[in-house]
Amino acid sequence: MKNFKIPSVLKNKYVIAVLVFLVWLTFFDQNSFLVQYSYQQDLNKLEKEHEYYKTQIDYNKAQLTQLETDTALLEKYAREKYYMKKKNEDIFVLVAASDSTQESFTE
Repeated sequence: MKNFKIPSVLKNKYVIAVLVFLVWLTFFDQNSFLVQYSYQQDLNKLEKEHEYYKTQIDYNKAQLTQLETDTALLEKYAREKYYMKKKNEDIFVLVAASDSTQESFTE
């Protein structure tokens, strides 16, 4: 077996200290790089959700303003969403049959 020589760079105590410090920060520390990366991903996800909900709030505010100002639109919304009706009026709600109910009838 040949004599294995350690490079002089690895004999330097400062290089060893920096390497140990980097390994410690990468894997063992409470605020390791891996944990920070995970936190950054969570933050990005939450920022996307924040933008989504912000646009939904703006959309709902616009809808509410329209419903408050337009009585015909309010009546249409009430009829479609809550099945409200006028006096002497019949409403028929048609529901599509799902696949599971169709199978039970055919068996």
